[in-house]
Amino acid sequence: MRYLAIIPAFNEAETIAEVVRRVREILPDVVVIDDGSSDATAQLARTAGADVVSHCVNRGLGAALGTGMAAARMRSADIAITLDADGQHDPAEIPTLIAPIASGDADLVIGVRSGGGAPFHRRVFHGIANAMTRLLFGVRCSDTQSGFRACSRRAMECIEIRTNRMEVSSEILAEAARHDLRVVEVPIRTIYTAYSLSKGQSFAVGIKTAWALLLRRLF
Repeated sequence: MRYLAIIPAFNEAETIAEVVRRVREILPDVVVIDDGSSDATAQLARTAGADVVSHCVNRGLGAALGTGMAAARMRSADIAITLDADGQHDPAEIPTLIAPIASGDADLVIGVRSGGGAPFHRRVFHGIANAMTRLLFGVRCSDTQSGFRACSRRAMECIEIRTNRMEVSSEILAEAARHDLRVVEVPIRTIYTAYSLSKGQSFAVGIKTAWALLLRRLF
């Protein structure tokens, strides 16, 4: 099977090289989607051994994942793995993530975080996102906002990413349900550091994400 790791990144110079190196210990093919970074993210990723596709401006997580999935299809990848650039995901768990797809039991695998160590506001955000995804799209998932996931070739071909920002995680699950894809959850470890906790969701982002999900459902 042909595997491709996709790492969306925006101003991740502090961590991207180490993340790429650790992923390449598991999988040789890594593409970093540099989403309009103003720092040395792209250069450091290339030096660490990744291929880099750069957006001219910051377009958002959804746009970066869309570009990454397009790259996976162009390379005829059988399984695409997505993970965050801030170091919160452990690349050593990639084999666990891809196993249900490799065995023919899943089309989409979601790495579910335990929640331990996450700040209260993040736990609230994740709970609301889970509830909204269930309410708007009828999808039940323990961790809708997890960025650590694996997609089969069928999933890559079926899932249409139309949103540009954080709401993409729920959109992927909605698309999986629309196409009757088999979704499996596996537990993962999350590595919380001061750096990774400084990234990601805020209250304002949560409001924007909720509004975008509502628009996605209506239109």
